[in-house]
Amino acid sequence: MEKRDLDNLKQLRKDIFLAAYAGGMGHLASAYSSLEIIYTLYQKKIIQYSLKEEPHDHFVLSKGHASLALYSVLCQSGFFGKDMLYSFSQPGSVLGGEPERGKIPGIEASTGSLGHGMSIGEGIALSDKIKNRDNKTYILIGDGECQEGSIWESALSCAGLHLDNLTVILDCNHIQKMGKVSEVMGKENWKERWQAFGWQVDEVNGHDVDGLESCFRRKSDGVPRVIVAETVKGKGVSLMENNPAWHWRMPSKKERKIFMSELGITEEELEYAKSVYNGTV
Repeated sequence: MEKRDLDNLKQLRKDIFLAAYAGGMGHLASAYSSLEIIYTLYQKKIIQYSLKEEPHDHFVLSKGHASLALYSVLCQSGFFGKDMLYSFSQPGSVLGGEPERGKIPGIEASTGSLGHGMSIGEGIALSDKIKNRDNKTYILIGDGECQEGSIWESALSCAGLHLDNLTVILDCNHIQKMGKVSEVMGKENWKERWQAFGWQVDEVNGHDVDGLESCFRRKSDGVPRVIVAETVKGKGVSLMENNPAWHWRMPSKKERKIFMSELGITEEELEYAKSVYNGTV
């Protein structure tokens, strides 16, 4: 991985925490498992997207609770500024816990009700097919989210419609709200399941930007494609990694010191994040 990517990802993890700290809440662990995936899509120009030009490629964050990863990448990509990012979950802000279409630059689908983003993305991909457009649609889902029946209804119809312009990325971090996915669902045989529904399946390390880029640039075999991305929930902070307790919580004052040390955050940056949206900077 290039030094530029390492530096960018380090800053993004800081921004995610600072935005959550300013807002007093956030699904930090889910954002950290998804970060390299979303970063690669935007910063490596996999997604050809412009706020000014139509048509363009599309991205749907079906696991909407990981919104801070998407918001931070959109901010870094120039869609909006840090003042807006640090307004996360504060009164009057457009940046809520889940993305909302029509209010946030670069957001094309309101998500957060798990499983529904898959069907939205399918509709977008089908529309592009009908209109003979070359655009591609990317949907990010979670492995816990795959317990939603709507995921498999959509998976079946996507294959039947031959949507080879559609790529689903499965953030496979093995943890959901109440524990490990394997304890709730049983065996995680994702490759066999998606292949049984008629999908092309690729597997990749979800924190390896170079591997992700190479995988994204592979062509489909004429069917929809799913990329099973092996990730670590809470990647980058030792307290959170692979720990189900961090699905939804903020650190205590004592724990915050560990976050700050491992993410390289200063007290001044904490104060700045808290103050910038309130207009005191």
